[in-house]
Formats: sequence, structure tokens, C-alpha cells
Amino acid sequence: MLTKKFFKTKDEAEVTFEFTRSDVSSVALFADFNDWQAIEMKFNKKSKSFKTKVRLPKDGTFHFKYLLNNTEWENDYKADQYQPNAFGTENSVVTTVN
Repeated sequence: MLTKKFFKTKDEAEVTFEFTRSDVSSVALFADFNDWQAIEMKFNKKSKSFKTKVRLPKDGTFHFKYLLNNTEWENDYKADQYQPNAFGTENSVVTTVN
């Protein structure tokens, strides 16, 4: 789930991506802002969730998905919106509009 957006500068936002599910042992973030390359998310023992922070340009709209256990695609239930993709499913969308 998107936990927070912090506007670092007039041109940049820091977005925290977080995913929690008890049966998951690994989570990777895939997104259009890095050409759909995997960003391995780290397990946070305190929150019992996988997290990563990414700096993104302000006033942007970005598609993303999570890959769970290297086998299952999942959307973010707290995404700003969802949009159809070329595979007949939907992508999660995060916007960085202040």
C-alpha cells in the first residue's frame, strides 16, 4: 500500500511503497518510472511488511505492480487509481501532484 508521499523539493516527491501479506516471502516493485525493472523491497520486522522508498518527479502519474514470491502479480489496494494495461488486467497508479 502507498503509505506516504513526502514532497522533498519543488521538483521531487519521495513515495513509500509498502506491501503486507502473511503468506509472502518476497516482494518486488515493478514500475514504468524505471522501465519495469525489479526493485526488491526489504522486509521491515517492526511493521511486518515489505517497504521501499522511491524519489519521483512531481506532477507525474506512474503505473506500478508488485510481484510476490516471483510468481504472483498484485496491485496496491491503496493506489491513487487503477488503469487497464496491455495484458487485460489493471496497473496500480500513483500520482505525485501536491
